[in-house]
Amino acid sequence: PTRRLHTFPQQATHKMAAIGALSRCLRAVASVPAVTQRTAVLVEGAIARGVAQPLSRPGLPMLARCFASYPDHMVIQMPSLSPTMTTGTLQSWAVKPGDEVAAGDQFGDIETDKAVMSFDSNEDGYIAKLLVEDGTADIPVGQPVLVLVESEEDVAAFADYVPEAASDDSPAAPAKEAEPEPEPESAPTPQTSKPSPAASTSQPKSGDRIFISPLAKRLAEKADINIADLSGSGPRGRITKADVEAYVPSATSKADAATPVASGDFVDADLTNMRKVIADRLQESKQNIPHYYLTVDVKVDEILALRKTLNEQADGAYKLSVNDFVIKAAAKALKKVPECNSSWMDTFIREHHNVDISVAVSTDNGLITPIVSNADQRGLESISTSVKDLATRARENKLALHEFQGGTFTISNLGMYGINNFSAIINPPQACILAVGTSEQQVVPDATAENGFGVATVMSVTLSCDHRVVDGATGARWLQAFKQYIETPLSMLL
Repeated sequence: PTRRLHTFPQQATHKMAAIGALSRCLRAVASVPAVTQRTAVLVEGAIARGVAQPLSRPGLPMLARCFASYPDHMVIQMPSLSPTMTTGTLQSWAVKPGDEVAAGDQFGDIETDKAVMSFDSNEDGYIAKLLVEDGTADIPVGQPVLVLVESEEDVAAFADYVPEAASDDSPAAPAKEAEPEPEPESAPTPQTSKPSPAASTSQPKSGDRIFISPLAKRLAEKADINIADLSGSGPRGRITKADVEAYVPSATSKADAATPVASGDFVDADLTNMRKVIADRLQESKQNIPHYYLTVDVKVDEILALRKTLNEQADGAYKLSVNDFVIKAAAKALKKVPECNSSWMDTFIREHHNVDISVAVSTDNGLITPIVSNADQRGLESISTSVKDLATRARENKLALHEFQGGTFTISNLGMYGINNFSAIINPPQACILAVGTSEQQVVPDATAENGFGVATVMSVTLSCDHRVVDGATGARWLQAFKQYIETPLSMLL
């Protein structure tokens, strides 16, 4: 039994078969008349990690009762739905306790750092317990969120199931271990000597540390409750969810909470996961990437004329925009100047052979960049259809991960808002981003005109480059190629 305990993998506590194995192991230990010190230490470790709970048994005070007192079950954790996701928001559950699910069925919707995505089941079973509520924010990847069982008859056994976090429990002091405590777990108040009620606020502390479960801590933070004001009813004074829910603030605390912090009319908006990631990544980009900017004016009269002709001939089958021509011209220019179609990878530069254009789309939750893949190989109609579909699904939070993760070059167009020109922030690890302004008529030199000048429709574009990857001359060559394709759009057919 000692060897089986020693080799039991810590992460296997979330697997049904492993739970049963540990349970049988502990029962085998409990049947041994004399338990070695090594076995006792290993059992204590299982208790400290939250794998097991204390078992009151005469002569065997240090043994444990495994969570297999519950039926066999699987604890489902918060998944990582994007490469950069560290926390997520459980927007809504699509299931409730007692529901049967099959592999592929949806548990609910999770807001990641990029979008709202479906949280699906990989197993068949029944929902025994939902461990977080709708709208719970900042759930760390790997935190338990629901319990799944194989049999519908086992659902009721998990009504009061609460997972305990391993990270908050440190092993108990040896001096306490030598004193058996025969009192039952269900006793509402401990019978051993404890601090007086006047000192109850310090009960959950060990030294300067406060023992509190992650769920209780999150509930306290959400309710603006100082955890130092809470009294823990769990083992070693650990603060639980019930302690937070039962907390009644003192009159002084209420008065402090009612004190206004600022004057005037304002609204504080909670940060979504997407907004947090946008802030972090753009700050990192602006601070760490040596940006430089190249601006050029391009004439778009021929594009406007060609666009009008093609749309009239489409009979409603499609409707091209100037941005569709911009995407196509940018893709062709990237094939001509492939250095701009590269990524900074810290220890090397990756030059991409495929041209995947990320198109900035504004949504209610923030900016997202769906990808027009292989844009250099697509026709204008295909690009137009793809952009409209991606933009619509981006605003509905229905993009798949591969549709917005990646990309080799980004285009941000604010021309529809009347912006003449602007400088965009590079989307790492990409090396370039093109900022597109509005089109307006300007007086330009014209050698063929009798008076020496004419009127042209001009659009201003600014290329932001990562100087670690793209030198100034290289960026200028790319803009020359882009300008040529825009001003002579038929050359994109070559």
